[in-house]
Amino acid sequence: MNNQQPNNPLHGVKLAEILEFLVAYYGWDVLGEKIKINSFNTNPSIKSSLTFLRKTPWAREKVENLYLKTKGL
Repeated sequence: MNNQQPNNPLHGVKLAEILEFLVAYYGWDVLGEKIKINSFNTNPSIKSSLTFLRKTPWAREKVENLYLKTKGL
């Protein structure tokens, strides 16, 4: 068995998949209320949000935590 991160629920899940799931589940308005970042509140798009999240570890962590909470993981 070659699982390098067997206890990491985010292992193998791409940031784009996480963001697309959250947008589909909550919508941009609610997502922007839950996580206060401009890329969710001002002209939101998947592309601009991914760019921001890849450069900003604290924001990415918030998005990942919301994803885990929403999925019940």
